[in-house]
Amino acid sequence: MNPFQEKAIPLSQQFQNLRQLYPKPYDKNTVDPYTKCRIILMNGTEFEANWFSHNFSRHTSDNDLRRELAFVRDIEKQQQLKVSLLKPLNESPLEHTISYEQLAVDLTSELAKREGDCYVKKALDFALLEDFDHLYRYSNLLEMEQGVRAERLVGKYTEIMPGRPTISHHRYPVDNVRRGIRNSCADKQTVLSTLIITAAEQQTMNYYMNICNLANSDISRRLYQEIALVEEEHVTQYEDLMDADATWLEMLLWHEYNECYLYWSCYSTETDPYVKNLWEQNFLMEIAHLQKAEELLKKYECKDAQEVIGDGTFPPPVSLHQNIDYVRDVLFNTVQFTSVREEYEKIEALPEHADFFKFQRTVNPTTNIVPSHNLIEMHIFRFGKDYRREIAPNPVRELRSRTSDNTSVGRVPRAAESTDFWCNQ
Repeated sequence: MNPFQEKAIPLSQQFQNLRQLYPKPYDKNTVDPYTKCRIILMNGTEFEANWFSHNFSRHTSDNDLRRELAFVRDIEKQQQLKVSLLKPLNESPLEHTISYEQLAVDLTSELAKREGDCYVKKALDFALLEDFDHLYRYSNLLEMEQGVRAERLVGKYTEIMPGRPTISHHRYPVDNVRRGIRNSCADKQTVLSTLIITAAEQQTMNYYMNICNLANSDISRRLYQEIALVEEEHVTQYEDLMDADATWLEMLLWHEYNECYLYWSCYSTETDPYVKNLWEQNFLMEIAHLQKAEELLKKYECKDAQEVIGDGTFPPPVSLHQNIDYVRDVLFNTVQFTSVREEYEKIEALPEHADFFKFQRTVNPTTNIVPSHNLIEMHIFRFGKDYRREIAPNPVRELRSRTSDNTSVGRVPRAAESTDFWCNQ
């Protein structure tokens, strides 16, 4: 599939009236978990495209170009709102949160398994373990507050158990910065992966930071606050992987190409006929957005799209599916790592005066003030054990206890064993 060679819905025909814009929500009791994940993914992708366009407009004084951006941006805002409203009224924000974290786990795994750039793969694997632990924490909150077992929401696709404990995720901000790729040298899949994961994590960060003050208990407000801070770290890590030297118009082209790729991927793998039709419609709309970006690149920079993207043929579609074995391998091999400046190090390799330890003492001076830890202790007190859905004991022996929450793994030297990250061959 090459979107540059496909026929689009003309831009002039893409605006919808308010009745058309309000979709039929899915049935939360029968919907496939990955349909929900795809909806969250495309909501975040549309937000990223819209927000990128706003920032582009703030960095050019050419009003002709601003008008071109504004026209497409308004259509993409309609798309984003329509996708967002597929979520039904009777699905609680916390239930929806479980889908956010399932998406984070299985999308990150999918991208990591196909990633040829070892440095980018390390970044994906590193944050994967943190999102995996977030799923565990929110799942315990869901059972404690609403009596809902998260396994009903994730199906049998994704395990629910501790990853690198959330208490260990709080790092000195400068240690979240990464080296960027160069689009002109990188594989097309790598460029797309940096765009996809940045949009997805940014959407998660935005959701948590906006919902934390609306949560209906003190512990849930505190948990959303804590994990929103971690998502800020993840967005910093992922956005830094993108090519900062690419021009605004080159990145506009990449954003539109990425939207086409993801809508095509969603259409190719969707099981719900109504939602599948929406993915197809939006794909045909995005082709016109891509063609407009191609036109603007030619007009303002005298560049052909092929100079930026090369052959426009898509890589294989992003397909969401279970990644249990992959997550277990990453957990076993890298749970005891943190990041130091642009690299990743075992906790044991850090000097006593390392910024990581100093920052941990600032944010977590005692474990009893940490919401992600207190939540599990509250669940254990109420039910006698934590909530999990695992197919076998946790691959990290120190994380197997059901009656106490580990606060040492990932932040205390020799709290667990780890080997190293690995690259795809």
